[in-house]
Amino acid sequence: MGGTQPSFPIVTLKKEHLVVVTGGNTGIGYETAKWIAMMGARVIIACRSEERARAAIENMQIEFKEEKTKTTAGLCTYDTLSVEFMALDLASMKSVQTFINDFTAKESHLNLLICNAGIAICGQAYTEDDFESMFQVNYLGHFLIVTKLLPMMLKSGSDCRVVMVTSDSHEVAKFDLENAQGRQHTKESFPRHEYYGNTKLYQIMQMFSLNRKLRNTDVSVISVHPGLVDTEVTRGFSDFLFWNMYFKVYKWLGLSKTPFEGATTVINAAVNPKYHRSRDCYFVDLKETEPSNDAKNEDYQEAVWEYTLGCLKDYLQEKDLTFLNHL
Repeated sequence: MGGTQPSFPIVTLKKEHLVVVTGGNTGIGYETAKWIAMMGARVIIACRSEERARAAIENMQIEFKEEKTKTTAGLCTYDTLSVEFMALDLASMKSVQTFINDFTAKESHLNLLICNAGIAICGQAYTEDDFESMFQVNYLGHFLIVTKLLPMMLKSGSDCRVVMVTSDSHEVAKFDLENAQGRQHTKESFPRHEYYGNTKLYQIMQMFSLNRKLRNTDVSVISVHPGLVDTEVTRGFSDFLFWNMYFKVYKWLGLSKTPFEGATTVINAAVNPKYHRSRDCYFVDLKETEPSNDAKNEDYQEAVWEYTLGCLKDYLQEKDLTFLNHL
C-alpha cells in the first residue's frame, strides 16, 4: 500500500456489523475479510481447514498492525481485529447444512454475506452428493446458504448485502439444464471452462431472481468479477496444459492481478454506501457493466431457480419453500 489510499472507500463499521466470507482464509477472500475487519466489522471466515484459517487470522493481525503504521486513514481503533473461523466444506452438503445450523444457533443477525469460495476450470468430477464439483462448490452450496440465512438478514438492519464473486467466464457458458451435471461427457471430452462458466452464469441469474423477490426489502444482491487473479484457484487447472500455459503467460506479462487488486471490486461492492439497496449490479474493475444476455434472460433465470430447488429438495424444508415463495 505504501501509505496510499485503496480504491474502495474505508467506511466505519460497528463491531456488531457481522460479515461472513466463504473461503476467507486465502486469496481474494483473505484480503476481503481482512479489510472489512480493519473497518471495524466482526468477520467470520468460513472454510475447510481450521489450521489454515487460524494461520490466516494470525497474519491478518500482523498486517493490521503494519497497516496502522502507514498513513491509511479510516482504520478501526481496536487493538486487534475481530475475525473468527467456522468450518465449511462446500463440496459436502452435509458440511454446508452443519455450517448453517451452527451459525443460526449462535448468531442473531447477519449484515453481509460474501459468496467467494470456489474452484475453477476443474476436470470432470462429482461430489459425495453426486453433483458436478464446480456446480456444487461454486453455486449450489452457496445457494443453500443464502436461502437459509436470508430470513436472518431481512431482520438485520437497513443495509444488508449478498455479494456473489462470479466471473466473466459466464460469457462462455452454454445454457443447457438437461446436461447441467455434464454426465454426457467423458473425462477427456468434458469442456471444463464452459462448465466453470455455467456455475458463474447461475450465480448471476440467482442475483436477478433474488433481487426481484427482495425489491421491497433492505437486502440487496450484487455480483462481482474480480478479474484474473493469481490465487490458489489456479490449482483447479494445474493439470490442464492450455489454461496452465495461458495463465503463466498472462502472469509473465504482468496482466494478472494480486489478491488485493482482485479484492478491491469485491470490497467496494460490499461496503460502499452508494450501493445501498442497489440491485442487479454486475461490477468489473470497480465499474458497473452488463453481464451476458443469457444471464439477463428472465425465462432462463426462472428455469435455473426451479432446477436448483429440485437439486436441493433433500435440504429445503416446507418452511424454506414457503419463505421463498412469499418474499
